[in-house]
Amino acid sequence: MRALLQRVSRASVRVGDEPVGAIGPGIVALVGIARGDSEADARYLVEKTVNLRIFPDDEGRFDRSALDVGADLLLVSQFTLHADTRKGRRPSFTAAAGPEEAQRLFERLVSLAAETGLRVETGRFQQHMLVEIHNDGPVTLMLDSDDRHRSRSGGAKAP
Repeated sequence: MRALLQRVSRASVRVGDEPVGAIGPGIVALVGIARGDSEADARYLVEKTVNLRIFPDDEGRFDRSALDVGADLLLVSQFTLHADTRKGRRPSFTAAAGPEEAQRLFERLVSLAAETGLRVETGRFQQHMLVEIHNDGPVTLMLDSDDRHRSRSGGAKAP
């Protein structure tokens, strides 16, 4: 499971002319779910998202988390985060989870995020959405739940 995080001053999602989600200061997480992802992947991404210290302290250093500042979260499903662009000109999405599996895990991720006490908004699953993001900083980070199995030196963790 992958999440592209953007710290924002505000963000919103529309489906057609209908507003479906909007937040003030917080984090937009564009979430891609891969085949074989599990609830453990969702738990990892939520924990990382709400605890990463990407908000400034009084001296302007990244020293506060979303939980520390009471940030809003806007979660948007985005299967294209699992695009394979190595060959040809058309991306392949075979690594992305199928719609039923992805929707189930995305809804679980939303539920886990809501359990943190932060205000959570979402896009609309499997719909064409217009996402307006006011990136603050800009601060953009990629999270991948597979990282929890890797050492910081880049190798795989020993069993």
